[in-house]
Amino acid sequence: MTAANVYQQRPTTGAKAESSLHHADLASLVGKGRKNAGVTVREKKLLGHLTIRGDGHDPAFAAGVHKALGLELPGALAVIIKGETSLQWLGPDEWLLVVPTGEEFAAEQKLREALGDLHIQIVNVSGGQQILELSGPNVRDVLMKSTSYDVHPSNFPVGKAVGTVFAKSQLVIRHTAEDTWELVIRRSFSDYWWLWLQDAAAEYGLSVQA
Repeated sequence: MTAANVYQQRPTTGAKAESSLHHADLASLVGKGRKNAGVTVREKKLLGHLTIRGDGHDPAFAAGVHKALGLELPGALAVIIKGETSLQWLGPDEWLLVVPTGEEFAAEQKLREALGDLHIQIVNVSGGQQILELSGPNVRDVLMKSTSYDVHPSNFPVGKAVGTVFAKSQLVIRHTAEDTWELVIRRSFSDYWWLWLQDAAAEYGLSVQA
């Protein structure tokens, strides 16, 4: 195991954790949208986000990741999902691990133990980003309004994930199921993207899911 110091960054006292859209009070909007809305948004808040860097061509690195997470190392532009845990390719030597709330500390410890003395980097970025899940028959229409990246099924099948320009800013789009997509967004841009989605989805109807 590496000699890096690993700390529990999530408060374990009475401190209250809030998502970057806490002030928007999305919970109060549940059930108030248009019936049979074409787009439904769900805030997947306060999940654990870890970036992992290492040599993807090294069998020992891939085996260590699999041992720690039970997930194969995804290749270029791919995301692998197992329950509430996902592992996504970000670049030739970088991946994003998303785990359920509160499990990021244990996940990092398992990874460091399994990867031993390999040349790696693991960074907890949970506080800097979150995920918005979009579902419904008109999500692709909203995406086509928002990004120049080709989201046609032939180019963007389920299981693909890309970092791209979205509404004149940067984020990651993940196609997780037939009519379900995820936006991995930076915390500081949450307001901007929430306002953008409301406007882009207005003609199809937008509903909020808890």
